[in-house]
Amino acid sequence: MEKNIVVIEGDGIGPEVTRQAVKVLNAIAEQFGHEFSYRYCLMGADAIDKTGTPLPDETIEACLNSDAILFGAIGHPKYDNDPSAKVRPEQGLLKLRKSLQLFANIRPVITYPSLQHLSPLKAQQLEGVDFIIFRELTGGIYFGKKELSEDGNRASDDCVYTREEIERITHLAFQYARQRRKKLTLVDKANVLETSRLWRKVVQEIATQYNDVKVDFLFVDNAAMQIIVNPKQFDVILTENMFGDILSDQAGAVVGSLGLLPSASVGGKVGLYEPIHGSAPDIAGKGIANPLGAILSVAMLLRHSFKLEAEATSIETAVREVLAEGHRTRDLAGKGEPSINTTEMGELVAGRVRERAHAPAQ
Repeated sequence: MEKNIVVIEGDGIGPEVTRQAVKVLNAIAEQFGHEFSYRYCLMGADAIDKTGTPLPDETIEACLNSDAILFGAIGHPKYDNDPSAKVRPEQGLLKLRKSLQLFANIRPVITYPSLQHLSPLKAQQLEGVDFIIFRELTGGIYFGKKELSEDGNRASDDCVYTREEIERITHLAFQYARQRRKKLTLVDKANVLETSRLWRKVVQEIATQYNDVKVDFLFVDNAAMQIIVNPKQFDVILTENMFGDILSDQAGAVVGSLGLLPSASVGGKVGLYEPIHGSAPDIAGKGIANPLGAILSVAMLLRHSFKLEAEATSIETAVREVLAEGHRTRDLAGKGEPSINTTEMGELVAGRVRERAHAPAQ
């Protein structure tokens, strides 16, 4: 198989973790007989510094003509700490999602037995946790009309959703639930928000087409509590843009580190794959960032965009084995435990992919 992949390394630790993800992709290509070609493009603070815009037109064009996009992270303190900045790194990612019609963000949340000690939850709450958050990406408060009064004392952000926006991600979430444990939970705030009431109405209507899937509904505040109290109850969580952003980061605490969580943004012809963590500029360049979220995003890329299930599973198994053997980056190491650097973790996973490809069938 020959595929063209756009690589956007981004800001902060983005380049460091993305390079390890590419290393694992190359191991997959070598062992399974594929050919992956990479085109490196700019987005984020790096793009602003070099071109004056967070998303150059040539990046959009390259993405539209690719087979998949591997993305690192964006963000920089000089923009994060300046509320008055008119051009911001995040504008690039929001514009790219709109340009590619990436309306669904898929975030798997799976716990690892060897890392349960890192979670604030008790071991019995973590056993068997395996759920997916479907976050709507192109509507809601992030894209609504924004206003600031002339005197700077009043601000507003409109939250707007259309039936079509809700329907398309709802069908996708139900289809995934059918392939899993056949349970879907809509998270909303229908007791307060009109947009949430529309979400609930549309989901209830669509649920009649998926009678084999059990559906329940939780207000977002209760859902946040339930993710902590009993995370194993969830299978597929469906929610709007802002709620999904917050809940998926909370899920990172359940797992033990945001550095472990991958994501896929899909909906259009080309999918975008990225770890859910930010650019972490405070540790950039120190070689201590955890690349596993980026590496597991590669597994999602192979599965969702290229339909290469065996290759995706090979990466996920390699990650589990490396962690089970006790290898840890700084964020995963307990007090007094040794840790390895970003590059070493990437090499371990890539090496295990190669070893598993040569292992005799059991």
